[in-house]
Amino acid sequence: MALPVIDPKMRVIVALDVDSAHEARRIVAELAGHVGAFKVGLQLFTVAGPEFVRELTADGHRVFLDLKFHDIPNTVVNAAVEAAKLDVWMLNVHASGGGEMMRETVRRVEAHCSSTRSTRPLIIAVTVLTSSDDDTLGEIGIETDAETQVVRLARLAADCGLDGVVASAQEAVAIRKAVGRDGFIIVTPGVRPAFATRDDQRRVTSVREAFDNGADLLVIGRPIIRAVSMADAVSEILHEAAKADQ
Repeated sequence: MALPVIDPKMRVIVALDVDSAHEARRIVAELAGHVGAFKVGLQLFTVAGPEFVRELTADGHRVFLDLKFHDIPNTVVNAAVEAAKLDVWMLNVHASGGGEMMRETVRRVEAHCSSTRSTRPLIIAVTVLTSSDDDTLGEIGIETDAETQVVRLARLAADCGLDGVVASAQEAVAIRKAVGRDGFIIVTPGVRPAFATRDDQRRVTSVREAFDNGADLLVIGRPIIRAVSMADAVSEILHEAAKADQ
C-alpha cells in the first residue's frame, strides 16, 4: 500500500503519551486539523483502552495504534485483527517476532478487512527502538551495530509484505537502498525539532535531517504536547520541514 502525501502537516503524527483520556482529548481538540494523525501507545491504551481508540476513529481522526505487538504468531495475528476492528489507520508489530508472525498478520488482517469490506490499516514493523544504541543491542546478545540490525529487519519486513517500518531517520538512507520498494513507508520517532531537548532518545535527528534522509512520517510527542502552545510548536516543526524541500 502506497502512502500518498499531499499536505506536509499530514506527515506529522502526534504521540498522545499522556496518562488520561481527558488530557488526550484536550490535545486532540487543539491539534485537530493541524497534524495528520494521533498515536495511541502503551501508556494511554493501558489507561483508556480500546474504547478511547474507537472514540477517536469514530470522530474521524487517523489513529496510529502503537502497541508493538510481539508474541507467538497466533497471538499477534489475533491482536492485529482486533486492532483492525477499531478502524485504526496504522498499527505495528516487532520485526524481531520473525517472518511467520509478520506474514500471517498481513494475511489475516487482509482477509478480515476483505470479508468486512473495511479499509485495511497500514501494518508496519518496529526495527530497533530509537532509545537503543549499539551498547543496548550488545546487552541483549545482538553483536551487530544498530544500522545493520535495522536494515536486516527492514528487509525482512518488506519481504513479508508489510507496508513499512519504524526506524530512526539515521538509518533511512540505508533502508531505502536495501529495500528498494516503491511505497515502502519509513515512520520515524526520535525526531527533535531545533527548539527541543533529546530527552531519553539516543539515535536522534532533526526534522530537516529526517525528511532529507527519506523519512515519510514523523512521530513527535513531548516537544509538542509539553509546549505552551501546541499549535505553535507544530507550526515551527512544519517550518523546519519546509526547509527540507528547498
